Amino acid sequence: MRLRTLIPATAALGAAAVSYATVIERNWFVLRRHEVPVLPPGSAPLRVLHISDTHLTPGRKRLMAWVRALDELDPHLVVNTGDSISHPEAIPGFLDALGPLLDRPGVFVLGSNDMYAPEPHNPARYLMGPSSRWRIKKEPDLPWEKLCDDLTAAGWLDLNNQRGRLTVGGLDIALAGVHDAHAKRDRYEQVAGQADPAAGLRIGVMHSPEPGLLDLFAADGYDLLLAGHTHGGQLCVPFYGALVTNCGIERERVRGLHRHPAEGPAWLHISAGLGTSPWAPARFACRPEASLLTLTPR
Repeated sequence: MRLRTLIPATAALGAAAVSYATVIERNWFVLRRHEVPVLPPGSAPLRVLHISDTHLTPGRKRLMAWVRALDELDPHLVVNTGDSISHPEAIPGFLDALGPLLDRPGVFVLGSNDMYAPEPHNPARYLMGPSSRWRIKKEPDLPWEKLCDDLTAAGWLDLNNQRGRLTVGGLDIALAGVHDAHAKRDRYEQVAGQADPAAGLRIGVMHSPEPGLLDLFAADGYDLLLAGHTHGGQLCVPFYGALVTNCGIERERVRGLHRHPAEGPAWLHISAGLGTSPWAPARFACRPEASLLTLTPR
């Protein structure tokens, strides 16, 4: 009798969890706020909006409206760390979602899903290591070049294996970024070298927070490192956290603000991102997020 009662109860609980993860939490967007003491003494605070991993597909109107409303935060700088689209027709919607944010200073890098359309996979495979080990696509099948062209036409800096410079809020910012290491397109040697010590702030940007890349940016003197990719684990265990990171970063730093290296000079912020693969449209104990980083004097 107990077994006959337990089986339907367990099935009902599982169905409720799936419904919550796919319908409620996936659309329960949250803004994270952090203060980061990286500016020269006497500097005015600088607001940096960090967005990542929207994985946009046509029809995600709630996500698009939420992103568009982020302009009300009045950020001085917008940083997009990639995986913006997951569909060949998603670029117009993504640009519309950014809306007035495109009129602000911004920088971006790409993620693998900006180039390669996602495919269905067994989620259990992620427990065996990063998906970069078993991806089989060789040629991009998403319009990543148009995405880059449209963002640069709006005035944003393309930091894919490139350096850049911006003056934001009266502050001179030296920037460098790399293409996605998850897709083996990062070329740090193209941006390597000491970040300009005369700049008021030095920011390193990447999609996947691979420890080797983080070490290189920190060694070259970048104050603030920004990345995405991990989805914060996406399906997490309450009171335990992420099961996987899908890259080389450890579980304890799968999202949020940390030092890099531990007790080191640089700050690292990893966004859990706003979207999911269309083949895994669920989040559990890991709400979709954007982050407002208020940079303050050291």
